[in-house]
Amino acid sequence: MPQTMLTLSTRGSGLYEFTDEVRAFVRQSGIEEGLLTVFVRHTSCSLLIQENADPDVRRDLDMFFARLVPPSDDPSMHWVVHTDEGPDDMPAHIKAALTAVSIGVPIASGRLVLGTWQGLYLFEHRQRPHRREVVLHLGR
Repeated sequence: MPQTMLTLSTRGSGLYEFTDEVRAFVRQSGIEEGLLTVFVRHTSCSLLIQENADPDVRRDLDMFFARLVPPSDDPSMHWVVHTDEGPDDMPAHIKAALTAVSIGVPIASGRLVLGTWQGLYLFEHRQRPHRREVVLHLGR
């Protein structure tokens, strides 16, 4: 069963589309029907299938999560204990817990079965740049 690992570089919090890289992997696999599992190997970022037509969607999602879970130095987050890696660390873990670290996407006719405006995104929850590893596994 084909498997690969992508390394995605982020520039800080936000959504980073990597649909084209995944499409290339599926195309190169030669598999016509199956299930693609996408898994991120980190605890402070996550994965989303989301609209890829309007960049305002990505901005609004990022802003929503920033308001939902502010940095630990915000007075509303006084209860946070895990602060060793900075004020964005524990909030990043919470955001990752609220979203997904693994996504399954059907493959039919050798292509991802995504909707017209859907794309695959790494959702970076940390403020500084990171290199994130995403595993792609294609099963029949």
